[in-house]
Amino acid sequence: MMATINDEFVRQMQSVLPDEIEAFLAAMREEPVASIRLNRRKIGACEYSEKRVPWCDYGYYLPQRIAFTFDPAMHGGVYYVQDASSMFICHVVRQLMGNRPTAYLDLCAAPGGKSTAAIDALSDDSFVVCNEIDKTRARILWENVVKWGAPNCAVTNGSADRLGLLRNCFDVIAADMPCSGEGMFRKDDEARAQWSPSLVEQCAARQRKIATDVWDALKPGGYFIYSTCTFNRPENEETADFIARHLGADYVDVAIDPEWGIANGIVSSGRCYRFFPHRVNGEGLFVAVLQKRGSEKEQKANQKEERRTRRNCPVGKWIKNPELLEFEMDNDGCNAIPAKYAKFVGRLRSVVDVLAAGVRIAEKKGKDLAPAHALSQSVILNRDAFPEIELGYADIIKYLRGETIALSGNDARGYALATYRGRVAGFMKNLGTRANNCYPKEWRIRSTHVPETNPDALSLLGNRREK
Repeated sequence: MMATINDEFVRQMQSVLPDEIEAFLAAMREEPVASIRLNRRKIGACEYSEKRVPWCDYGYYLPQRIAFTFDPAMHGGVYYVQDASSMFICHVVRQLMGNRPTAYLDLCAAPGGKSTAAIDALSDDSFVVCNEIDKTRARILWENVVKWGAPNCAVTNGSADRLGLLRNCFDVIAADMPCSGEGMFRKDDEARAQWSPSLVEQCAARQRKIATDVWDALKPGGYFIYSTCTFNRPENEETADFIARHLGADYVDVAIDPEWGIANGIVSSGRCYRFFPHRVNGEGLFVAVLQKRGSEKEQKANQKEERRTRRNCPVGKWIKNPELLEFEMDNDGCNAIPAKYAKFVGRLRSVVDVLAAGVRIAEKKGKDLAPAHALSQSVILNRDAFPEIELGYADIIKYLRGETIALSGNDARGYALATYRGRVAGFMKNLGTRANNCYPKEWRIRSTHVPETNPDALSLLGNRREK
């Protein structure tokens, strides 16, 4: 692999790591380790005996990589396959915001790893906007956020300059910027092939424009979490310094354990956090946290109290705590949005395309309302409202492929929850001896291969212990 890396890149890294270049290059020849982050809302308060990612309470290293495509738990949002370095966002967000309600924007969010991590790190009365400018990638983001099941988020498709029109709207903006991808070299052949010094310059210029375009949307005193998955200084320290000097921000320290191996070098104005593969068990990452100058008092003085309206839900029995939600009926169905953020979602819709907000709980089928797939994945689902049909491994794979499921004929007719090992996979409509499959067509497993054994990431984590 190393033979395909540009010599210019090696010289660049010699300037970044003059005393560690050999260890770095050796690590770049190694196979990356597999890691997953558990969904705290779906897994509960527990821990496992296998090795935990030190900066993320719900992150774990796997002893081996499995065929994740054939693990129903992954499709049900029980865990997210994510590089361990990227899980550092959990530590940063929790340290910055604690349990405070937070309006949070993940600006460059696809495919959804850092968005779902932020959703879990923040308090349940926060709201996370997961944005992606590319429409195709935004659909993938939407799928992963729906599977995660939290009601306090929205998925949007818009540009930084459009979001910048939401002046003083967000307490935190996280921007995992498009970059030259040097930190992914040992995973991504295309990133290695496309790299060049000119690409680095282009990416740095783009990053500065994105930060400038969205800056007005950050509240005075709010936090800007700047990150890349690359190693060079122009896209990292130099761009972070540009934000501090030209946009008006101060660096914020993040407490870390020296044993974690994170390099926290000093830049010209403040501190940054670098992940190198020879120092940590993960891929390349750069993080800097900056606080926008101005005071929270100034922001509160400019805010107007918004009166909320609440609409009745035609299918309220399907969900938990409907009194905490506001319901939107449209031509195709019904959404449930945390009442506290209903006006906030309206502001979003005024500037960008909102693909999803809150939880889609129902779809119109003729004159009737049918339960939406997003409801089956959400933590607001009232499981007592539907019968459940437990499937074996062979049948759950058929279900995830969108195939018809044969039934015994003894279960109640109508919409039912398809479950596997007690976890909900989605809805199906029981017709008696068979069921119509309601799993979304675009999410189906395409492979016709059936593994001999059930890939099960959770079983690799060792013994489960309740906290």
